[in-house]
Amino acid sequence: YDKNCSSASTREYIRDKMRSAIWLIKSIYQRERTIKKVMESIIKFQRDFFDHGADHIKPLILKDVAEDIEMHESTVSRVTANKYVYTPHGIFELKYFFNSPISCVSGESIASVRVKNTIKKLLAGESAKKPYSDLKIVALLKDRNINIARRTIAKYRDELGILSSSKRKEH
Repeated sequence: YDKNCSSASTREYIRDKMRSAIWLIKSIYQRERTIKKVMESIIKFQRDFFDHGADHIKPLILKDVAEDIEMHESTVSRVTANKYVYTPHGIFELKYFFNSPISCVSGESIASVRVKNTIKKLLAGESAKKPYSDLKIVALLKDRNINIARRTIAKYRDELGILSSSKRKEH
């Protein structure tokens, strides 16, 4: 039994574990800074949502935030995956704030989430005896300056878990 050898190997073992612990702590702090930067950017782009609610969400893509914080798009995607934020309007997954733009008749764009919310509200107010068809929803949205295809309505309805008009009809 060599006391010096054991002591040196023990010291090396402890140094190695300390280096690993320091690396882990630095990585956690780096991740925290990245999440904070991403969230600050989302708040900047989606200020109207935070001030006024879901009807005011704007189109936003990962690339916008990535360019704003000067990080790669894949980093933003990874950071926002399976993360949630508590807002004055409820708890939302960070991915909720990223949505594609839908063109309006006026030429401006609105967020696909807003279109889905509008569809949900329209269908909440429909007659159970005579529910709106997808074509009727297209016309109702056009009245609100939202130009969207019938097949997109069907896709959004499916995503919202809303049945077709024939299946929603009460007899």
